[in-house]
Amino acid sequence: MSAKAAPFKLSSIDPSAKPFSSGDKLADKAAVETLATELDQLQDLFYADRRFKMLVVLQGTDTSGKDGTIRGVFGKMSALGVHTVSWKAPSREELAHDYLWRIHQRVPASGDIVIFNRSHYEDVLVPAVNGWIKPEQVRQRYAQINDFERLLSENGTVILKFLLHISKDEQRERLQARIDDPTKHWKFESGDIEVRKQWDAYQKAYAAAVAATGTEWAPWTVVPADSKTHRNLMVATVVKRTFESLKLRYPPGDPALAKLKIE
Repeated sequence: MSAKAAPFKLSSIDPSAKPFSSGDKLADKAAVETLATELDQLQDLFYADRRFKMLVVLQGTDTSGKDGTIRGVFGKMSALGVHTVSWKAPSREELAHDYLWRIHQRVPASGDIVIFNRSHYEDVLVPAVNGWIKPEQVRQRYAQINDFERLLSENGTVILKFLLHISKDEQRERLQARIDDPTKHWKFESGDIEVRKQWDAYQKAYAAAVAATGTEWAPWTVVPADSKTHRNLMVATVVKRTFESLKLRYPPGDPALAKLKIE
């Protein structure tokens, strides 16, 4: 969808749906494990091929499972060539530049996979919901993001954007679990409650983001994520299919190696 696409209703997608599920939770969990192993092998080939770069964007409300997706889908990959960037509020230095300045510094190099835990979309979603920028500035930033992502794509970056879509009830249960379990207190911030009060505004903002920036070169995949297992299964399947579509290959070997004997 382009910036001029028809409005997209996030509410039209059931967050409890499981379109990628076999119907058997244990089988789905086993499939995720298998896919994670296959992705590790494909990542080695991706790194050796060096013709591409991959940027994986994970967006979603608090507790939507960004950390869990990274562990479950990408956790078996070698640290060689795989990097995760968790985006927080911009620093004073970052605020002195345009909002994409800090982002461009962390995009992948040739052969690398970079996973954004939150992303440059935060610099539109949060200001838009809080009224810090005007509607015309929101449209301007999404147009700039489209251009930025097209620049990356035209220079060999494969972009996968996942919106992890959970229900308000599921978020309530996950937030409560962080409060009830002392080992999860570190995950809870008082600001989470204030942001939850803006649930409807954020749902509308996410829908607008998907409509404005779901492009041919950087499409969005909305992942029903009330089920953690299904979330990982769907993301891993999409990533694997993307790897396979690239027709990856090992570079030609050095002919001199054919006669080399190690003594």
